[in-house]
Order: sequence, then C-alpha cells, then structure tokens
Amino acid sequence: MCLAIPVKVAELLDDDMARVTIDGVSKEVSIALVDGLRVGDYVVLHVGYALSRIEPEEAERTLALLREAGALAQGADA
Repeated sequence: MCLAIPVKVAELLDDDMARVTIDGVSKEVSIALVDGLRVGDYVVLHVGYALSRIEPEEAERTLALLREAGALAQGADA
C-alpha cells in the first residue's frame, strides 16, 4: 500500500527541490511536478515527489486523521 501525505514547504532549493517538514522531520524532495510553490505552502508528498498543492485546511484535517489513526505523533507541529 502506498500513502501520500501532506507536508509543509520550509525552504525552496535549487534544481526543482525543496525542504519540507512534517512533525519535526525535514526532508529534501522534488517539486518539479508543481509550479509556483512558496515557502509555507502544503503539498501532497509521495516517494520523494510533491504531486500537488493542497489547501492548508485540508492538509491539517488529513494530518489530524493520520495522528488519530496513530500514523503520526500526537501534538507535533506539521
């Protein structure tokens, strides 16, 4: 089973890359598939690639559901 999760763009890097964060963890990912991203945007991440931009409210709802299901740490900042 594959899972795509919302993450927050923390820093834009060179070569269509960005640093994203979720629950205190940061990772460098490709943003080549999504145009016009800015720091603070949320994207749906799957195997190292940002697939699409997502509204902050939808991202927070999804993260809350993942936390409730035990897939993410409780109370951590996304």
